[in-house]
Amino acid sequence: MNAMNEHDNRCAQFISFARSASQADGSTAHAAGYARRASARRRAFQWHEVRAAYLLIAPVLILFGLAVAYPLVDTIRLSFFDIRGLGTARFVGLHNYAQLFHDSSFRQSLSTTFVWSISTTVLSVGIGWILALLCSLAPKATLIPRVLIFSAYGISETVTGFIWLGIFRPDSGGLLNAGLTAIGLGQFTHAWLGDQSTALGALVCAYSWAQVGLPLMLCFAATQSIPLSILDAARIDGARGLSLLRYIVMPLSLPGVRIATFINLLGSLRAFDTIYVMTNGGPVRSTETLGFFMYRESMTQFKLGYGAAATLILLIAVLIVSIPAFLRRTTEAK
Repeated sequence: MNAMNEHDNRCAQFISFARSASQADGSTAHAAGYARRASARRRAFQWHEVRAAYLLIAPVLILFGLAVAYPLVDTIRLSFFDIRGLGTARFVGLHNYAQLFHDSSFRQSLSTTFVWSISTTVLSVGIGWILALLCSLAPKATLIPRVLIFSAYGISETVTGFIWLGIFRPDSGGLLNAGLTAIGLGQFTHAWLGDQSTALGALVCAYSWAQVGLPLMLCFAATQSIPLSILDAARIDGARGLSLLRYIVMPLSLPGVRIATFINLLGSLRAFDTIYVMTNGGPVRSTETLGFFMYRESMTQFKLGYGAAATLILLIAVLIVSIPAFLRRTTEAK
């Protein structure tokens, strides 16, 4: 009898275990099914998010393609052809590029572009930085002068050219020559824009005057971002006036100087309007930058393929300036 009872108990335990296992398997299967459905919902939601993102940026991508990508690709294509006006395009491969570096006018425009870019950048950023340091000594009192200086940056390059054209006029109507005559220095009057030795310098002064405002604001913002605790500690240590500017403010405002240098350098490479208004690239192409050379060859000489090759050289110059700055900013961000 005891043996039969023990056997019945074991059978009951086995049946109970089997039922528990079956229920566990069912729960596991149910959980697995729920997980699969949740994963499918997540994938569908992610796809909807991605699709919505592409739809939102599609107008920008289309505009970028029409305004940047297509013209760039077409310019690259044109640079391999000899196209003169409405004549038939003739494929010449790399001949346009080889001819560029044998062209004395192109080599002169390269050297002019180098002198122009370095001079305008150093002058505008240097003056802007100095003014920013001086303004940082009395931020509230210098508000109006800062606004007036920055307003010149908002003037178009064409208007800037006409303003300075009136200043450098060679006759008595020119403001500079009239001023020299008025103070008894009439022997120093000069045809500033008609002489190869002074035309580029006059252009540099005119363009730099209009560009000082941006470095001023960027460098001033950098000085105002210096923590007060650092300035207070320097004053406790005895730093005052020029020593405070030299050892504290100047080093800590260098990020603003770097940004201003990068922006002004790129701007000088694409400068055109001021040169066109004041000298039209003359006299004897002495003020012809790479951008102006590209315009002259393409739009006045109608050598579209040759001008396209010059355009790509200018693009390479811009990339040479831009890529190191971009890599530096990326490294600092990391």
